[in-house]
Amino acid sequence: MQALISTDFDETVSEKSKDHYIIDHILQTTSNEDISELFLRANDCVDDENFLDALKFYDMILKIDSKNVSALMDKGTTLQNLGRIKSAIVCYDKALVISPDNLDALINKGSAFHLNEQYFDAIGCYDLALQIDAKCSMALAYKGLSLGELGKLSEAIDYFKKALSIDKHYDLAQMSKDTAQELLNSLKEKKSKIL
Repeated sequence: MQALISTDFDETVSEKSKDHYIIDHILQTTSNEDISELFLRANDCVDDENFLDALKFYDMILKIDSKNVSALMDKGTTLQNLGRIKSAIVCYDKALVISPDNLDALINKGSAFHLNEQYFDAIGCYDLALQIDAKCSMALAYKGLSLGELGKLSEAIDYFKKALSIDKHYDLAQMSKDTAQELLNSLKEKKSKIL
């Protein structure tokens, strides 16, 4: 008798498990389709520079999947475009809790700090990104920008050169290197006139 009860219970559990699996799968599929549609709508808003509506779509995605790193990143970028730097950094931090080695989150967080004139914090983010990928040309160039803002032009030029050695067509690095070099030459010229 105990064997029969045990067998019936196992069959009941396995049937229930199958039902839950099917329901979970349907919900997940529906959610994935919904999320894809919401991303498309958010991207359309961003393309039209309608950032406030884009934020609403990112919030809808995050209601469905609170750990969606792409939605957190895109929301952060949108907030950054709106000048809401502290809120953007919060989004990047949430993405980094979920995905600690996410280069985009580290670089975006660094660029937000840079925009907020927190250059040392920005450099810290770029250094973390470079620990993950020493050949990340964007992290190298952005670190150069922050160093340049701190008046460390020679170091900045070195980082722009490193970025260009990895990606010789990286316009930001090339233009920034040229500008930093001109500033450095101008400063040297002024010093030589004073002496």
